[in-house]
Amino acid sequence: MDRPDEKQPATSTSPEISVPAASSVVTASQMAASVRNAQLAPSATTERSTPLHSLRSEIRVWTRDLLIAIGLALVIIVFLYQPVKVEGTSMAPLLSDQERIFINKFVYRFEPIQRGDVVVFWYPFDHSKSFIKRVIGLPGETVEIRQGTVYVNGKIVLEPYVPPQYEDLSDFGPKLVDKDCYFVMGDHRISSNDSRVFGPVPIQNIYGRAVFAYWPVDHFGSLSTTDADTK
Repeated sequence: MDRPDEKQPATSTSPEISVPAASSVVTASQMAASVRNAQLAPSATTERSTPLHSLRSEIRVWTRDLLIAIGLALVIIVFLYQPVKVEGTSMAPLLSDQERIFINKFVYRFEPIQRGDVVVFWYPFDHSKSFIKRVIGLPGETVEIRQGTVYVNGKIVLEPYVPPQYEDLSDFGPKLVDKDCYFVMGDHRISSNDSRVFGPVPIQNIYGRAVFAYWPVDHFGSLSTTDADTK
């Protein structure tokens, strides 16, 4: 039998509210920070890759320029300059036996041969041989030697490149240099086979001017023309 005065357990009519765990709650400030990080991440990667890319580009540029420079040097050496080996001591002390030098093969296409130039030419009596001497007399000039002193057109030629111990005190001439020919002599006068023996050299036999010594290393340097002045 039911007991009317017995209270039944109270039941809540309010709906349940689900509270998420603290770790899953994302605030507005955290979302903003995440967006900023996402935006900055690619930028940081770009900054790290930029120096590497720049270095590679610079290496490529340097490599290209180096190859171009080497190519130009080879073209210049092959077409403008020719390496030759000096045999003998007729141009001592400027050049020694077995010394290696470069000659300019095209210089006389742009400028005239001058007194004092050290030239390479085909030996007039045998074009299979090359000689190297210094130009003393020009076309149309008269060359004479009196007791080792050289005169051109009656004027003394100053020759600082001939040491006293290399002088030849004998006489020669006078000799008129033909048109388009050059009177040449070695600096080592007492041991030089030159125009005093085989005469002036035709211009077509002259094919270069000595410009640079590269071996032995203690002779490395320019062979600049020494002026042979007259007074």
